[in-house]
Amino acid sequence: MFISGEDDKNEIGTENTAFVHGKPPQDAAGPPKVESDMEIVEENEIVTENTAFVHGEPPQDAAGPPKVESDMEILHEEVKKQIIKEGHGQKPSKYSTCFLHYRAWTETTKHKFDDTWHEQQPLELVLGKEKKEMTGLAIGVSSMKSGERALLHVGWELGYGKEGSFSFPNVPPMADILYEVELIGFDETKEGKARADMTVEERIGAADRRKMDGNSLFKEDKLEEAMQQYEMAIAYMGDDFMFQLFGKYRDMALAVKNPCHLNMAACLIKLKRYEEAVGHCSIVLSEDENNVKAMFRRGKARAELGQTDAAREDFLKARKYAPEDKAIARELRMLAEQDKAIYQKQKEIYKGIFGPRPEPKSKRGNWIIRLWHWLLSLFYYMFRRERVKAD
Repeated sequence: MFISGEDDKNEIGTENTAFVHGKPPQDAAGPPKVESDMEIVEENEIVTENTAFVHGEPPQDAAGPPKVESDMEILHEEVKKQIIKEGHGQKPSKYSTCFLHYRAWTETTKHKFDDTWHEQQPLELVLGKEKKEMTGLAIGVSSMKSGERALLHVGWELGYGKEGSFSFPNVPPMADILYEVELIGFDETKEGKARADMTVEERIGAADRRKMDGNSLFKEDKLEEAMQQYEMAIAYMGDDFMFQLFGKYRDMALAVKNPCHLNMAACLIKLKRYEEAVGHCSIVLSEDENNVKAMFRRGKARAELGQTDAAREDFLKARKYAPEDKAIARELRMLAEQDKAIYQKQKEIYKGIFGPRPEPKSKRGNWIIRLWHWLLSLFYYMFRRERVKAD
């Protein structure tokens, strides 16, 4: 394994797809080696799905819904839309499987009660088969293009209804909802099955194709598009699905899911979105606490955030499993140099506050002073003696 540079076959690059057909990946003979700073994607022929991509960075989390100045578009008597960012391509049709991120607030109190960005888990929504409380959201999504971000105003009749939400106690009865939605991409109905109707092998295979698509996009330096493919792959490997897997099937799923998180972290580090990169690496380490690549990338992200102690801890753990790796040694050396520079800077600051340190007096000067004191004492003694004799 390589932490950066030319990557291993589990991540950005060509990989052994035996697990897609039911064979678990083989264990490595020893600890991985880490060598450089970023993946290079190798050539690989893949079968792509009909998918759209999103461009641009995710919106920043804020205390309330975003302020949008665009015109209000009426989609339904109870659903209105304001476009935040234009999308591209076609709109999803009925029964399309849509992948999206959203935040949700109650319109009157502006209290946020759901956030898939925070959970780092996009929602899969099959248009026409959504839950009752998602009806308004589905109407809005059906009007969006891939990559579009919008603010949806949904009336309570197409939201959580008269009784409010049992799952979200902060959603009161008859509460209108605000959704900030970003359509990541969608699969047309010809895909045949929704995620919930797929077998384990089919879901892992679909996720693997997404990952391979992301690797190809990464090679073209289309980082945002690559990240969306990784996110859709991760959506196939959701917590509800992983909770049900054991043995070889869990190993097969993790062989797809963990590289997607690590490749997401690699993209995010290049985009200087370090906190998000830390989150993806931590997810991998929760499943595989000895993953050298996750330790290394989380250490790099933490170092960029100024969390030097935490970064050093990650690098030292990584070095434990890859003691001869040059990239890890280089990062530790850079941290040591940074600490030395900070110490020198602090030393200069404190020197300016307390003034220069007094220099010690030479030994010769001390000897002359002692001799002078002795002569004064001698003269004083003789003076007192003569005075006593005179008295």
